[in-house]
Amino acid sequence: MHYGWPSPSLPQLLADNSTIPVTDSEGSWIAVMSLLSSTFSAVISALVLDVIGRKKTILLSCIPNLIAWIMIGFAESVTVILGARFLAGLSDGLVFCALPMYLGETADPKVRGILGSTVTLAWITGILLINIIGSYLSISTTAFISIAFPVLCLITFVWMPESPYYLIMKANVEQARKNLQLLKLTDDVEPHVERITKAVKDQHTNSGRYLDLFTVKSNRRAFGNALILRGAQQFSGTAAITFYAQIIFEEAGESTAFSASEASMIYFAVQLVLCACCSRIVDKIGRKPLLIFSIIGAGIALFAEGSYFLALDKADINLDNFTWIPLVALIFYVIAFSFGMQTIPALMLGELFPTNVKAFALCLAFIYYAVVATLVSKFFQITKDSLGLFVPFYAFVGCCIVGLIFIIFFVVETKGKTLEEIQDELKGCDRKEDDRV
Repeated sequence: MHYGWPSPSLPQLLADNSTIPVTDSEGSWIAVMSLLSSTFSAVISALVLDVIGRKKTILLSCIPNLIAWIMIGFAESVTVILGARFLAGLSDGLVFCALPMYLGETADPKVRGILGSTVTLAWITGILLINIIGSYLSISTTAFISIAFPVLCLITFVWMPESPYYLIMKANVEQARKNLQLLKLTDDVEPHVERITKAVKDQHTNSGRYLDLFTVKSNRRAFGNALILRGAQQFSGTAAITFYAQIIFEEAGESTAFSASEASMIYFAVQLVLCACCSRIVDKIGRKPLLIFSIIGAGIALFAEGSYFLALDKADINLDNFTWIPLVALIFYVIAFSFGMQTIPALMLGELFPTNVKAFALCLAFIYYAVVATLVSKFFQITKDSLGLFVPFYAFVGCCIVGLIFIIFFVVETKGKTLEEIQDELKGCDRKEDDRV
């Protein structure tokens, strides 16, 4: 919900009658502050995930989330809002590193795609809820209502089992066995215990633990996949569109059918439904085909969006009968994007890395994601204000083309494979040999 908060809140803060005066530049920093601070907590998560565990890290993320909403509820200055957004980013960095790892290690390979996609589904549900609540209520009232969600997470997630991989890493085999019985719904879990024990042992034979991410060929390939997936996702503009959804629709002109707030709610509602559909088919069709379809469709939609704003800004054309184009183009964008690029990168991050470097790898991948999303969001705001709204959309189209090339030639398929089988594929023909160079 914190991630989607700028969409309904920035128009209120930037309005002439705002009780907290905010400039366009300050508004852009409010939008991206959580991304910047999440890089710090991502580093923290890399240090604590293998110390306190995946479950406790997720629970820990609820505390700054809760404090941030309280600060926003009582905020009377830009400084307080920026501080709240900083804390919100700390929460995001912890949970977005820990949750993909937790789901990847606890889910059965046959349903790991569905469960892994719930990270994105929950994220989009929060964005939709904050757009609905924030569009009709004040910023402070919205914040006080939102307090319920981190509290609910604290109350419910405390009962979830810890990752068996983590427990075996800590030599707590008996508790790992009990958790596997709960997760697999069967008492016969010895084959799973033996498989995980062997995998953890094999992955911890090298003492240069964090350096293994760069010195081991299979790890480098996995990290390259992570950079491609997160880069293609963010350079296609999803963060900027999420932050500035209502502002985009406001600048598109008056629509006879929907207001800017209603259009943004439709946008995120469609995104939620389509991501849910993707979670149902990702284990049937596969990750890579969906990624290719997704980024092609997103690029076409972004081109249409950019062309509308180019005509609106530069051409002497009456577009009164075409004000539906921005909403339809973004709906098409979100349909295509939700079928792959939205959900699959987070899912695959929990699949690609071996246990001994997973925490460090997810930390670096999240920092990369946060930095790119920040740069893209600032690029969007700067080019929108100085050159016109068509410029960032056309730039995103170019990024989609580059991302498509990298996905086709470099991203691996992980559908239906155990984590150990994925490691074998990443090692390729050299998996029986010493994987170091």
